[in-house]
Amino acid sequence: MYDIEMHEVSPEFTKCWQAAGLHIQNQMRDGGLNWLRANLTPPFLEHLSFRLGNQLFFIRIEDVDDDLDLPGNISGLYAIADSCKGHACLMPMMKKFLGGNWVTDKPGWGLIDARTGTIIDPINLVSDEKIEMTPWELQDFAVQVVRDYLKKDGYELMSTQGNPAVDPSIWFIGDSKGPEWVVVRAVHYPEREAKLPENWNNIAQMCAKLSLIGYFAAVSFASDYQTFETEDDHPVPLWRGHAVHVSYKGLVPMPRLSR
Repeated sequence: MYDIEMHEVSPEFTKCWQAAGLHIQNQMRDGGLNWLRANLTPPFLEHLSFRLGNQLFFIRIEDVDDDLDLPGNISGLYAIADSCKGHACLMPMMKKFLGGNWVTDKPGWGLIDARTGTIIDPINLVSDEKIEMTPWELQDFAVQVVRDYLKKDGYELMSTQGNPAVDPSIWFIGDSKGPEWVVVRAVHYPEREAKLPENWNNIAQMCAKLSLIGYFAAVSFASDYQTFETEDDHPVPLWRGHAVHVSYKGLVPMPRLSR
């Protein structure tokens, strides 16, 4: 269970974050870079993240002058990078004295390894190796699917997180005009339908201090290489960066607890 983290980022951090994201995007103008996190919705394990080929990169922005209030911490960066078998990166930024624009402090992509301090060129780390998606990746993918549908339907997101061991996955402003929450579960073929967690009542009771309105969202995935010829069809792993079939049928309202 996690509470809503309402870390208000400063306008100056937002400017720095935007400059960092634009710098990363400009490294791959011909495409190929897929953003995983490119928003300022809390909580903050990383500030930015993206996939390039079969590699994942999780970025924590740093201010070389140490003047910015930075959301999150380095422990969160390590947690998501290690759980997703990705690269924990720091991106030192500095504010120009003239003009007040934010620029990278390091050459190239502006990224350094968070543990060793060595400069990282993401392109050099991409390979042809097939890497199976981790449970955290799959859960985060499912949360992205639900989150994008909520945004498309005009709902305001309060927080989202993809840790498979933490509930709920999403808080948003619902039709009640107040906080509502979603528990998301992901399954991989041959499983076809995610099950309601056994500790649902406990989750609901913890959320009840903020909202009695909760939903369950099941998202199922299958590799694009899956044949579906028979019920005993051998499941094809979900390879990172390869196409998948996604099935999502919408939010399922759950019975409300009484206060």
